[in-house]
Amino acid sequence: MKFLPLFLASIAASVAAHNNRRVCKVKALGGGQDDGPNILKAFKKCAKKGKVVLDEYYVVDTLLLTTGLEDVEIELSGTVQYTPDIAKWSPQSYFMTYQNATTAWFLSGNKIHLYGGGTLDGNGQLWWDTYNISKNSGTAGGSSRTFARPIPLTVGNATNVLIEDLRQIGSPFWNNFVYQSKHVTYRRINITAHSYSSSPTANSDGWDIYRSSFVTITNSTVKNSDDCVSFKPNSTNVLVSHMDCDGSHGISVGSLGQYAGTTDIVANVSVHDIIMKNAQYGARIKVFGGSPDANSTAGGGSGFVKNITFANFQVANVEGPIYINQCYMTDPEVCAKYPSTLSISDVHYVNITGTSAGTQGTVVVDIQCSAQCKDITATGTNLSPPNGTSTYVCKNIVSTNQLDFNCTAPAADVE
Repeated sequence: MKFLPLFLASIAASVAAHNNRRVCKVKALGGGQDDGPNILKAFKKCAKKGKVVLDEYYVVDTLLLTTGLEDVEIELSGTVQYTPDIAKWSPQSYFMTYQNATTAWFLSGNKIHLYGGGTLDGNGQLWWDTYNISKNSGTAGGSSRTFARPIPLTVGNATNVLIEDLRQIGSPFWNNFVYQSKHVTYRRINITAHSYSSSPTANSDGWDIYRSSFVTITNSTVKNSDDCVSFKPNSTNVLVSHMDCDGSHGISVGSLGQYAGTTDIVANVSVHDIIMKNAQYGARIKVFGGSPDANSTAGGGSGFVKNITFANFQVANVEGPIYINQCYMTDPEVCAKYPSTLSISDVHYVNITGTSAGTQGTVVVDIQCSAQCKDITATGTNLSPPNGTSTYVCKNIVSTNQLDFNCTAPAADVE
């Protein structure tokens, strides 16, 4: 009788041939033991034209750095739950420059398919509670190196990736990060960030896209308290459609212009068929103001936003259904003296309908550009506040002739 080699027994993974594809099934250790090393060994064994099966309950206390994959299937039909060990994860999570983002799982390679209907559990409550006290966020809009809040899943330096039928809960930070990748598709993803204490689920974005192109996100739901989807610097050729966003900060271009001396580009983005409810914003563009500091990490960058379409938004109880701000996280006096130089053009709003929350009075549209925004259009707009007549605020728009509402200057500009 032949026995499995000790190596295979130690990773508790069964390996078999299935349709010319090696299959590595990871057996959970149980009892709260760390399954991370065994998962990593399974990925190493099945890194080329393989299949990794995660169909049990796994506790992960180890960075999942799964790189160099080629034609790999990942069946996640069980649950992967990260430990809430801040002291360990802050230094061990994988660091990715932009806004000090780190991740617990860096998925990298070519032709990757992740599916199975399972759950990715970030176990974020302890991070939310700790952040609520410490406010240790480091660089503007981000997370600090000393208190890293790891993203549960990052697709990084990857091409031709499909992720579908996945449930994500309790992320300490952003739920998904698309990092320096091309041709990445997500569909039927269900995201929930819910705090069981008075601490907010800080920075619980559904998706953040950075230096990536040809990204598609569709037929998904997000219940959180930050951006539903955010197009970070150098996101191009992106499609987001058929999304249900609840409690979010909207679907956002940006934030951009954060780093002085850096050029940020977001172009060729289509967002359509969105339900946006109980949210701070709906269709949003956010840009940092300028800065006199050549080394600023809180404004002063340049670049452009171009060819953006927001179509078929149904909004309900949304504070700012249509919103452009080029003084994001910037002191108004600094912004007035050092306005953003990032240009915004070719932005189109089509069939944005529903109700605002009324927190901004009767304002339902607030478009305020530092430099002149060009080719801004709106058709089929039907927005109303809970009480009164709708107000549409516009500043520094080259032409308002292509808007289907009458603009009013911001209150500070009215003499």
